[in-house]
Amino acid sequence: MKYVGSIDQGTTSTRFMIFDEEGNAVSSSQREHRQIYPRPGWVEHDAEEIWNNTALLIKDALEKAGIEGSSLSAIGITNQRETVVPFSRTTGRPVYNAIVWQDLRGEAYLEELRKNVDEDEIRKRTGLLYSPYFSASKIRWLLDNVPRVRSAAEAGDIVFGTMDSYLVKRLTGSGRIVTDVTNASRYMLMDIRSGEWDEHLLAVTGIKRGMLPEIVSSSGVIYGYTDPDGPVGASVPVAGILGDQQAALFGQVCFSRGESKCTYGTDCFLLSNIGEDLCYSKHGLLTTVAFRREGEAMNYAFEGSVAVAGSLVQWVRDQLKMVASPKELDAEASSVSDSGGVYIVPAFSGLFAPYWRSDARGVIAGLTGYATRAHICRAVLEATAFQANDIFSAMEADSGIKITSLKVDGGMTNSIPLMAFQADILRSPVIRPVIVETTSLGAAYAAGLTVGVWKSLDELRHYWKEQMRWLPTMDDKERENKVGFWKKAVRCTLGWMDKE
Repeated sequence: MKYVGSIDQGTTSTRFMIFDEEGNAVSSSQREHRQIYPRPGWVEHDAEEIWNNTALLIKDALEKAGIEGSSLSAIGITNQRETVVPFSRTTGRPVYNAIVWQDLRGEAYLEELRKNVDEDEIRKRTGLLYSPYFSASKIRWLLDNVPRVRSAAEAGDIVFGTMDSYLVKRLTGSGRIVTDVTNASRYMLMDIRSGEWDEHLLAVTGIKRGMLPEIVSSSGVIYGYTDPDGPVGASVPVAGILGDQQAALFGQVCFSRGESKCTYGTDCFLLSNIGEDLCYSKHGLLTTVAFRREGEAMNYAFEGSVAVAGSLVQWVRDQLKMVASPKELDAEASSVSDSGGVYIVPAFSGLFAPYWRSDARGVIAGLTGYATRAHICRAVLEATAFQANDIFSAMEADSGIKITSLKVDGGMTNSIPLMAFQADILRSPVIRPVIVETTSLGAAYAAGLTVGVWKSLDELRHYWKEQMRWLPTMDDKERENKVGFWKKAVRCTLGWMDKE
């Protein structure tokens, strides 16, 4: 039996999983790390703590599996995207805390950058929009505000890497410092056509190429071998890297145009594979790299996110005290056949794609004396499905690709009424896999393909296993009626706040 290890370095925790050659999970170990909030809107992680956790997790998972590190054919890495770790090129040690993707401190710099590069040019070059979410403004803040980072940069001993770069360096000790194209595409510094750092954007931001990792393919390359004296205890190839949302797309075997996945959690991330032909959204969606296998063309994806999904369930539980748990909310929602005409638009901080209205605020619309707690609970779940439908409608309009099914993962896929309603509103099958840790699985797939554990993408399709499928049953007239009322409820949110 062959085994592949997978490091899943996330926002709140890190996990190490071991999969066998049929894609089955053999063992898993997970540990949380601290969230550091130096100021409002600032979020940091201690990269050294994350490395120490990773080392412990590898040893623990190997012990649980009853195997030695030498039994691993390869290790893959998936990671929280956009989070930047400034670390020493020679030692791999952090020079400052990691600046997390949620961090907003780069906003002021982006306002200055807008004077030199307009948003259309940013979109054309990178596929992205102006946002402190992406890595470039975080790097600029570090250079401008942290003397020891600036000194290390002047000495030529700094790399601004995403977590994958940092972990590869710590695992291997190699002089080669890399990031894959999916992570590089989130810097707001990569030419999305060539898959190389964009010389013009490097020039206008003052971020030198030597401060950044080498961009490599997501699969088909061995980036280095683990140090036998390290946590693996053997020399094992590190051979696959994908950013977390792309890893979920890969783990869901969405390798062809139109194949799509949605990860339902606190928020939702929706990605649809648009193939090798680059195109841009007219509805505020991001164009990003889905994956690139060595020697092959880039595969692209449209990406959209629902800002408030599982967090709406948490709000109803914690703030309104309407239910004690998500399970109770599900039970209430299942006790009625529809929402009783109630629609909830959770625009707590405005509306994102495809509306992009910062002046919007949340509403509960359509209330009558008929409405009960159960109807409101159902409307809570339906809000996520309607928001996902808005994004997928935009994806279809932008790409010209009909989405024929949606593969789903994440905690909210345990909600039967939500998944059934999602299928109805999308008018497409909704499919949940046996292994829902699709980010870990995607990284393992990428690594295993590199070293020959799996021979082809078609073989991976064979091993991917469906657990449950929801088919649309709602007639078109009822669906159109519900979507029409949803759009009416959305209009009620607009203009609530004065535009700045």
